[in-house]
Amino acid sequence: MQVARLKEPGYHGDGAGLWLKVTAHGSKSWILRYTFQGREKWTGLGSYPVVTLADAREKALMLKRQILQGTDPVQQKREAMAQAAAESAKAVDFDWCATQYIAAHKAGWKNPKHADQWVNTIKTYASPVLGAVAVDKVDTPHIMKALEPIWATKAETASRLRGRLEAILDWATVRKFRTGENPARWKGHLDTLLPARSKVSRVQHFAALPWKDVGDFMKDLSGQPGIGALALKFTILTAARSGEVRGMTWGEVDLTESLWIIPAERMKAGREHRIPLSPPAVALLKELLPFRREGEQVVFPSIRDRKPLSDMTLTAVLRRMGRNDMTVHGFRSTFRDWAAEATDYPAEMAEMALAHTVSNKVEAAYRRGDMFDKRLKMMNDWANMCSSLPPSICQAATSG
Repeated sequence: MQVARLKEPGYHGDGAGLWLKVTAHGSKSWILRYTFQGREKWTGLGSYPVVTLADAREKALMLKRQILQGTDPVQQKREAMAQAAAESAKAVDFDWCATQYIAAHKAGWKNPKHADQWVNTIKTYASPVLGAVAVDKVDTPHIMKALEPIWATKAETASRLRGRLEAILDWATVRKFRTGENPARWKGHLDTLLPARSKVSRVQHFAALPWKDVGDFMKDLSGQPGIGALALKFTILTAARSGEVRGMTWGEVDLTESLWIIPAERMKAGREHRIPLSPPAVALLKELLPFRREGEQVVFPSIRDRKPLSDMTLTAVLRRMGRNDMTVHGFRSTFRDWAAEATDYPAEMAEMALAHTVSNKVEAAYRRGDMFDKRLKMMNDWANMCSSLPPSICQAATSG
């Protein structure tokens, strides 16, 4: 009753170090004053009336016993709070970690669509199974449940999904959201539960045109209007990737030296790539020059917004031609087959022309410059194989 009647702000002692603290607003709470290792300390025991006088005395007695045993109540409380905070931090689900991982890495991905592919893969195949699972609880059964339904039917997608799951869980481990082995790892783990990708799916190559047919195809392509058709011609003549051509700028081209230098940041391998331009390729670029707007850098701009062409523009040209049996990327295979079957050029030279990784010895030769001259002759021979472009380039560039 005395505790209930107390109104005066301040500390009111009950004895043996137990105090009732009354604030100016009338709230009351219990505090234990004690000495530990020669230092005076205070610790709260709860507010009144939730904690009654009897409750406060019982708590105070229990803490005093801990003190006698060498345990500091304040330190113990801090450690308990830190542990609770750590457990709370770990209680994040897999989807949250996936979102954080993608956000942290997408700035380093060259292709902006790479982040979308990550998001779509995780959303479609992982989230329904383990998205809401606390990341520290994700284990092998979760991974298997996500992978098994598509491992045999969508081998490429399943393989990428497994790698992405492994990367996300590695990130969560480094960030202290989980501990232990990564359940998505392949070697020594999932390889004992799932067949190798090569056992369930044969490699799917890009549909390619036989090299003996490339001349006839180029004649048909000459009748196609639009900047997309020109970009496709240039792609075939240079054996470059579609993205490299679509992102090409005039600053990368030296028409006098018949040279196109693609900077490292636009290359798949992350290294600068020099492409010798054949006379037909140079002629195509020169005839585009009069249509270049002041300050414009994109070589093959969209007529509508003058931005780089989309990745479907060149494919649309093939579709208009009724050639659903091939892909733009497949022309690189056509070039490679021609080099191997119809010429005596070394395989390493053809691989270098395609910007594939080559041996250190060949790379050294390239750095000396003689391999570039040889590649120029190879690209000239390839252009002859493709036949000359007709004089209607400019008409095609401005139509459609």
